[in-house]
Amino acid sequence: MKDSTNAPGEEVLDERLRILVIDDDASIRTTMAAILESEGYDVDTAENGKDAIRKSNADLYRVALIDYRLPDMKGTELLTALRQATPKMARIMVTGYPTLQNAIDCVNKHADAYFIKPVDYENLLSTIKNLIQGQKKEDSM
Repeated sequence: MKDSTNAPGEEVLDERLRILVIDDDASIRTTMAAILESEGYDVDTAENGKDAIRKSNADLYRVALIDYRLPDMKGTELLTALRQATPKMARIMVTGYPTLQNAIDCVNKHADAYFIKPVDYENLLSTIKNLIQGQKKEDSM
């Protein structure tokens, strides 16, 4: 989390700009967290669905990056659980198993975006920024 020593005009990040990365692969969690933190986001990680649900019930996250295949549940099940816990949180599905059926399942479960591994991080960061801007616009209405 950034402190109040930011330059004038620079946005101070708060808990409303936190991102939860959920993936059973530690190297993917670490890489995603490092990239997101380098962009100024406050990042937390979870290695399974149960941990992600516990964390989302305890803290406010603006965005969740969800692996499609988790050790304890499918990513689409987690999409539904996180939607119930935090309806305004943007949920981005990330999968190494891209099939038309997986994509349809994610859309039907209200995923806000769908990325295929290996992730194009420039596109991911742009998508996250757009989703957060949309949330802020909605919050101000």
